[in-house]
Amino acid sequence: MPAWVARRLATAWLSVALLAALAGCAGLPERDPAPRAASRGEMRERVTVRGEQGKVEPRSVRRVLAEVGAEGRAELVAHHLRVMAGSGDVDLYRGNAVRLLVDGPVAFDAMKRAISAARHRILLESYIVEDQGVAAEIGALLERKAGEGVSVALIYDSVGSMRTPPEYFASLEKSGVITCAFNPVNPLRRPGYWGINHRDHRKLLVVDNEVAFTGGINISQVYSSGSFRPRPPTDGGDAVLDGWRDTQIELRGPVVGALAVSFGEMWGRQGCRGELGGAYPASVAQPGERVVKVLTSDPGDPENRIYRVLLSAIDAARVSVHVTMAYFVPGADMIQALCDAAGRGVHVSLLLPGRSDFALVLHGGRSYYSQLLACGVEIHEMAHALLHAKTAVIDGVLSTVGSSNMDWRSFVMNSEINVIVLGAELGAEMEALFEKDLATARRIDPQEWERRGAWQRLMEAIGRMAERLL
Repeated sequence: MPAWVARRLATAWLSVALLAALAGCAGLPERDPAPRAASRGEMRERVTVRGEQGKVEPRSVRRVLAEVGAEGRAELVAHHLRVMAGSGDVDLYRGNAVRLLVDGPVAFDAMKRAISAARHRILLESYIVEDQGVAAEIGALLERKAGEGVSVALIYDSVGSMRTPPEYFASLEKSGVITCAFNPVNPLRRPGYWGINHRDHRKLLVVDNEVAFTGGINISQVYSSGSFRPRPPTDGGDAVLDGWRDTQIELRGPVVGALAVSFGEMWGRQGCRGELGGAYPASVAQPGERVVKVLTSDPGDPENRIYRVLLSAIDAARVSVHVTMAYFVPGADMIQALCDAAGRGVHVSLLLPGRSDFALVLHGGRSYYSQLLACGVEIHEMAHALLHAKTAVIDGVLSTVGSSNMDWRSFVMNSEINVIVLGAELGAEMEALFEKDLATARRIDPQEWERRGAWQRLMEAIGRMAERLL
């Protein structure tokens, strides 16, 4: 069968399967509009801090949190930590260094340097893995390191990477890279691991126990140029292929081991073949002072932790909620949480796409604009570049970067990974980046928005009806 015929059949099969699977999708946790803050006793029981030597003694937890508060806004840090503890256990990792990486060129440069320096093990997980441009450069590096005796493992999503020829992954395997297709489209490829509606949307790179990267950036050629000075469309093609605005985060310290564990758990659950290399101690025991929390989600979980933590943080916000989101079709509870925050006097501002590689998602998100604008939420659209970042900073002290969008698919049907960094120092960096992005965006005027045409309103209605298919 010709490859193009197989791909079209697979796409048709996927569409039918998505519709059939929706009936069995789990719902989201019910919203508690007044999140409960933990008592001091509950804080001692529920907050766990780990550092270079493992778990910190309970009497040391207060000192660690005081160090975070010393960065500024201590009362807000403590407030959000109490709220997180009030809704469940809180596992934190201290002694980390973190660095924001804005757009593909900067992120890929850092990732390539890390891969080149690998001595023992490379773990890479991505929704999309391509074989062109900067993505091919990553592949060539993986092959080279495998040839040097480094253990290299790759998980790629079989739907997200559907356009990449199978021969490319076969070439990686031949070079010594062990690869695993997440929930293969062809159920005969790895029997027992077929869930066509369950996709692995995570983006994660872990090198040795030294450094890890996560965020919104796939292994894709679309990141060959940055967003603040995007180049003209290549070959006269579609502008969405160039100048993508995305955010990745680089992490060093004890949290790297936790991210490696998440990769290993996914590898095991998927029945991936091949042994992952063992863990090795980092060369720098405590490279920084940041306190980080790892959040993973999976459709099989009792509830989506990423959704619960984000919703609770918005409900608990006292000063500001600043969200940058690539795909925004959030559902009624999230919309109400944003409106309630604005009603309390919290400055709520959203940076959303002005154009998208999925037009129906764009229109579905816009169907909520009237309600949001009416309750005092500011909305800005970025049109000069394709917005793909998934970040938020709340009260200037709780920052999150990851793979999860604010949409039904991310919250219910995908496996996702986010990190939360507590503290005012990274919060200030996140706020500065948010303001820089707003300077290139267009603020939506409520009165002008209500004068939009019938065609746009129709597209919004269609997007809203298709919300759970997006």
